[in-house]
Amino acid sequence: MLLLISPDSVEEALDCAKAAEHLDIVDVKKPDEGSLGANFPWVIREIREAVPADKPVSATVGDVPYKPGTVAQAALGAAVSGATYIKVGLYGCTTPEQAVDVMRGVVRAVKDYRPDAFVVASGYADAHRIGCVNPLALPDIALRSGADAAMLDTAIKDGTRLFDHVPPDVCAEFVRLAHEAELLAALAGSVKAGDLGELTRIGTDIVGVRGAVCEGGDRNAGRIQPHLVAAFRAEMDRHAREYEAAVTAVS
Repeated sequence: MLLLISPDSVEEALDCAKAAEHLDIVDVKKPDEGSLGANFPWVIREIREAVPADKPVSATVGDVPYKPGTVAQAALGAAVSGATYIKVGLYGCTTPEQAVDVMRGVVRAVKDYRPDAFVVASGYADAHRIGCVNPLALPDIALRSGADAAMLDTAIKDGTRLFDHVPPDVCAEFVRLAHEAELLAALAGSVKAGDLGELTRIGTDIVGVRGAVCEGGDRNAGRIQPHLVAAFRAEMDRHAREYEAAVTAVS
Protein backbone atom coordinates (compact mmCIF):
# COMPACT_ATOMS: atom_id res chain seq x y z
CA MET A 1 0.00 0.00 0.00
CA LEU A 2 1.40 3.40 -1.01
CA LEU A 3 1.19 6.37 1.33
CA LEU A 4 0.12 9.69 -0.20
CA ILE A 5 0.59 12.79 1.95
CA SER A 6 -0.98 16.16 1.08
CA PRO A 7 0.96 19.32 1.99
CA ASP A 8 -0.74 22.61 1.10
CA SER A 9 2.37 24.80 0.94
CA VAL A 10 6.05 24.72 0.13
CA GLU A 11 6.82 24.91 3.85
CA GLU A 12 4.79 21.77 4.51
CA ALA A 13 6.40 20.09 1.50
CA LEU A 14 9.76 20.68 3.16
CA ASP A 15 8.39 18.90 6.24
CA CYS A 16 7.38 16.04 3.95
CA ALA A 17 10.90 16.02 2.52
CA LYS A 18 12.21 15.45 6.06
CA ALA A 19 10.00 12.35 6.21
CA ALA A 20 10.54 11.31 2.58
CA GLU A 21 11.68 7.80 3.50
CA HIS A 22 8.26 7.16 5.07
CA LEU A 23 5.99 8.27 2.21
CA ASP A 24 5.51 7.40 -1.45
CA ILE A 25 3.65 10.31 -3.10
CA VAL A 26 3.54 14.03 -2.26
CA ASP A 27 0.12 15.39 -3.14
CA VAL A 28 -0.41 19.13 -3.70
CA LYS A 29 -3.81 20.51 -2.79
CA LYS A 30 -5.41 23.61 -1.28
CA PRO A 31 -7.74 22.46 1.52
CA ASP A 32 -9.45 25.83 1.89
CA GLU A 33 -10.78 25.44 -1.67
CA GLY A 34 -12.39 22.07 -0.98
CA SER A 35 -11.70 18.41 -0.45
CA LEU A 36 -9.66 18.27 -3.67
CA GLY A 37 -9.01 21.99 -3.95
CA ALA A 38 -6.45 22.94 -6.60
CA ASN A 39 -3.35 24.86 -5.61
CA PHE A 40 -1.48 27.38 -7.77
CA PRO A 41 0.82 26.24 -10.60
CA TRP A 42 3.82 27.93 -8.99
CA VAL A 43 3.17 26.07 -5.74
CA ILE A 44 3.19 22.76 -7.62
CA ARG A 45 6.48 23.76 -9.27
CA GLU A 46 8.06 24.82 -5.98
CA ILE A 47 6.94 21.65 -4.21
CA ARG A 48 8.29 19.55 -7.08
CA GLU A 49 11.65 21.26 -6.54
CA ALA A 50 11.46 20.89 -2.75
CA VAL A 51 10.90 17.13 -2.47
CA PRO A 52 13.34 14.39 -3.49
CA ALA A 53 13.40 13.69 -7.23
CA ASP A 54 12.44 10.03 -6.70
CA LYS A 55 9.16 10.96 -5.01
CA PRO A 56 6.33 11.54 -7.49
CA VAL A 57 4.28 14.69 -7.04
CA SER A 58 0.51 14.51 -7.34
CA ALA A 59 -1.73 17.52 -7.86
CA THR A 60 -5.45 17.92 -7.44
CA VAL A 61 -7.28 19.78 -10.21
CA GLY A 62 -10.16 20.71 -7.91
CA ASP A 63 -13.71 19.70 -7.05
CA VAL A 64 -14.59 20.29 -10.67
CA PRO A 65 -17.83 21.26 -12.45
CA TYR A 66 -19.15 19.51 -15.55
CA LYS A 67 -17.03 21.60 -17.90
CA PRO A 68 -14.81 19.17 -19.80
CA GLY A 69 -12.75 21.79 -21.65
CA THR A 70 -12.07 23.85 -18.55
CA VAL A 71 -11.06 20.79 -16.56
CA ALA A 72 -8.81 19.46 -19.35
CA GLN A 73 -6.93 22.76 -19.43
CA ALA A 74 -6.55 22.75 -15.64
CA ALA A 75 -5.25 19.17 -15.70
CA LEU A 76 -2.70 20.04 -18.37
CA GLY A 77 -1.61 23.01 -16.27
CA ALA A 78 -0.92 20.69 -13.33
CA ALA A 79 1.13 18.38 -15.54
CA VAL A 80 3.12 21.25 -17.05
CA SER A 81 3.82 22.49 -13.52
CA GLY A 82 5.53 19.22 -12.61
CA ALA A 83 2.87 16.85 -11.32
CA THR A 84 2.98 13.29 -12.62
CA TYR A 85 -0.18 12.18 -10.77
CA ILE A 86 -3.25 14.21 -11.78
CA LYS A 87 -6.35 13.88 -9.57
CA VAL A 88 -9.76 15.14 -10.67
CA GLY A 89 -12.63 15.46 -8.19
CA LEU A 90 -15.82 14.78 -10.16
CA TYR A 91 -17.91 17.00 -7.88
CA GLY A 92 -20.19 18.51 -10.53
CA CYS A 93 -20.84 15.34 -12.54
CA THR A 94 -24.28 13.95 -11.79
CA THR A 95 -24.16 10.99 -14.22
CA PRO A 96 -21.46 8.50 -15.19
CA GLU A 97 -21.65 9.79 -18.78
CA GLN A 98 -20.76 13.32 -17.66
CA ALA A 99 -17.90 11.96 -15.56
CA VAL A 100 -16.52 9.93 -18.47
CA ASP A 101 -16.76 13.01 -20.70
CA VAL A 102 -14.70 15.07 -18.26
CA MET A 103 -12.14 12.33 -17.65
CA ARG A 104 -11.62 11.57 -21.33
CA GLY A 105 -10.68 15.19 -21.89
CA VAL A 106 -8.30 15.10 -18.94
CA VAL A 107 -6.65 11.86 -20.05
CA ARG A 108 -6.08 13.15 -23.57
CA ALA A 109 -4.79 16.56 -22.46
CA VAL A 110 -2.40 15.12 -19.89
CA LYS A 111 -1.13 12.08 -21.79
CA ASP A 112 -0.63 13.97 -25.05
CA TYR A 113 1.79 16.12 -23.05
CA ARG A 114 3.28 13.39 -20.85
CA PRO A 115 2.39 9.78 -21.75
CA ASP A 116 3.75 8.40 -18.48
CA ALA A 117 1.53 10.65 -16.35
CA PHE A 118 -0.90 8.92 -13.99
CA VAL A 119 -4.52 10.11 -14.09
CA VAL A 120 -6.88 9.52 -11.16
CA ALA A 121 -10.68 9.75 -11.40
CA SER A 122 -11.78 10.81 -7.92
CA GLY A 123 -15.26 10.58 -6.49
CA TYR A 124 -16.78 11.03 -3.06
CA ALA A 125 -17.85 8.58 -0.40
CA ASP A 126 -20.53 11.09 0.65
CA ALA A 127 -21.82 11.55 -2.91
CA HIS A 128 -25.39 11.31 -1.62
CA ARG A 129 -24.87 14.63 0.19
CA ILE A 130 -23.79 16.59 -2.88
CA GLY A 131 -25.61 14.81 -5.71
CA CYS A 132 -22.63 13.54 -7.70
CA VAL A 133 -21.94 10.09 -9.18
CA ASN A 134 -22.26 6.98 -7.03
CA PRO A 135 -18.96 5.85 -5.48
CA LEU A 136 -19.20 2.37 -7.00
CA ALA A 137 -19.47 3.91 -10.49
CA LEU A 138 -15.94 5.32 -10.26
CA PRO A 139 -13.98 2.24 -11.38
CA ASP A 140 -16.06 1.95 -14.56
CA ILE A 141 -15.73 5.70 -15.19
CA ALA A 142 -11.96 5.43 -14.85
CA LEU A 143 -11.83 2.39 -17.13
CA ARG A 144 -14.02 3.93 -19.86
CA SER A 145 -12.06 7.17 -19.88
CA GLY A 146 -8.60 5.63 -19.95
CA ALA A 147 -7.61 6.80 -16.46
CA ASP A 148 -5.16 4.82 -14.35
CA ALA A 149 -6.85 4.78 -10.95
CA ALA A 150 -10.15 5.29 -9.16
CA MET A 151 -10.24 7.13 -5.86
CA LEU A 152 -12.73 7.93 -3.12
CA ASP A 153 -12.46 10.86 -0.72
CA THR A 154 -15.05 12.77 1.30
CA ALA A 155 -16.49 15.99 -0.12
CA ILE A 156 -17.70 17.62 3.10
CA LYS A 157 -15.08 17.87 5.81
CA ASP A 158 -17.32 18.00 8.86
CA GLY A 159 -15.73 15.32 11.01
CA THR A 160 -17.35 12.38 9.24
CA ARG A 161 -15.00 9.90 7.60
CA LEU A 162 -14.69 7.51 4.69
CA PHE A 163 -16.15 4.51 6.52
CA ASP A 164 -19.04 6.60 7.88
CA HIS A 165 -20.39 6.88 4.34
CA VAL A 166 -18.97 3.83 2.57
CA PRO A 167 -18.49 0.99 5.08
CA PRO A 168 -15.57 -1.41 4.73
CA ASP A 169 -17.54 -4.05 2.81
CA VAL A 170 -18.58 -1.46 0.20
CA CYS A 171 -15.01 -0.11 0.03
CA ALA A 172 -13.92 -3.71 -0.56
CA GLU A 173 -16.31 -3.87 -3.51
CA PHE A 174 -14.88 -0.60 -4.83
CA VAL A 175 -11.37 -2.04 -4.65
CA ARG A 176 -12.48 -5.29 -6.29
CA LEU A 177 -14.11 -3.43 -9.18
CA ALA A 178 -11.01 -1.29 -9.67
CA HIS A 179 -8.71 -4.31 -9.69
CA GLU A 180 -11.03 -6.17 -12.05
CA ALA A 181 -10.61 -3.22 -14.44
CA GLU A 182 -6.81 -3.33 -13.93
CA LEU A 183 -6.83 0.01 -12.12
CA LEU A 184 -5.28 1.08 -8.85
CA ALA A 185 -7.72 1.79 -6.02
CA ALA A 186 -7.08 4.80 -3.79
CA LEU A 187 -8.98 5.61 -0.59
CA ALA A 188 -8.94 8.76 1.54
CA GLY A 189 -11.33 10.81 3.64
CA SER A 190 -10.18 11.61 7.18
CA VAL A 191 -8.44 8.24 7.33
CA LYS A 192 -6.90 7.48 10.72
CA ALA A 193 -4.29 4.95 11.83
CA GLY A 194 -7.13 2.86 13.26
CA ASP A 195 -8.51 2.34 9.75
CA LEU A 196 -5.32 0.78 8.40
CA GLY A 197 -6.26 -2.78 9.32
CA GLU A 198 -9.41 -2.65 7.18
CA LEU A 199 -7.68 -0.77 4.36
CA THR A 200 -4.97 -3.42 4.26
CA ARG A 201 -7.42 -6.30 4.39
CA ILE A 202 -9.46 -5.06 1.42
CA GLY A 203 -6.38 -4.57 -0.76
CA THR A 204 -6.21 -0.76 -1.02
CA ASP A 205 -3.34 0.33 -3.30
CA ILE A 206 -2.99 3.97 -2.20
CA VAL A 207 -4.11 5.56 1.06
CA GLY A 208 -4.30 9.36 1.16
CA VAL A 209 -4.00 11.30 4.40
CA ARG A 210 -3.55 14.81 5.66
CA GLY A 211 -5.28 15.41 9.00
CA ALA A 212 -3.85 12.21 10.51
CA VAL A 213 -0.30 13.55 10.10
CA CYS A 214 -1.02 17.18 11.08
CA GLU A 215 -0.56 18.57 14.57
CA GLY A 216 -3.78 18.22 16.50
CA GLY A 217 -5.24 16.09 13.70
CA ASP A 218 -6.46 19.33 12.08
CA ARG A 219 -6.19 19.31 8.28
CA ASN A 220 -6.80 23.07 8.07
CA ALA A 221 -5.17 24.70 11.10
CA GLY A 222 -2.56 22.03 11.80
CA ARG A 223 0.75 21.56 10.03
CA ILE A 224 2.20 18.28 8.79
CA GLN A 225 4.66 16.82 11.28
CA PRO A 226 7.47 14.51 10.08
CA HIS A 227 7.27 12.37 13.23
CA LEU A 228 3.54 11.80 12.64
CA VAL A 229 4.24 10.75 9.05
CA ALA A 230 6.83 8.27 10.34
CA ALA A 231 4.41 6.90 12.96
CA PHE A 232 1.62 6.51 10.42
CA ARG A 233 3.94 4.64 8.06
CA ALA A 234 5.08 2.38 10.88
CA GLU A 235 1.45 1.44 11.52
CA MET A 236 0.94 0.77 7.80
CA ASP A 237 3.94 -1.52 7.71
CA ARG A 238 2.85 -3.33 10.87
CA HIS A 239 -0.57 -4.09 9.44
CA ALA A 240 0.99 -5.25 6.17
CA ARG A 241 3.27 -7.67 8.02
CA GLU A 242 0.44 -9.02 10.16
CA TYR A 243 -1.84 -9.47 7.15
CA GLU A 244 0.85 -11.28 5.16
CA ALA A 245 1.57 -13.54 8.14
CA ALA A 246 -2.13 -14.35 8.51
CA VAL A 247 -2.50 -15.15 4.80
CA THR A 248 0.62 -17.34 4.89
CA ALA A 249 -0.68 -19.21 7.95
CA VAL A 250 -3.99 -19.97 6.25
CA SER A 251 -2.39 -21.11 3.01
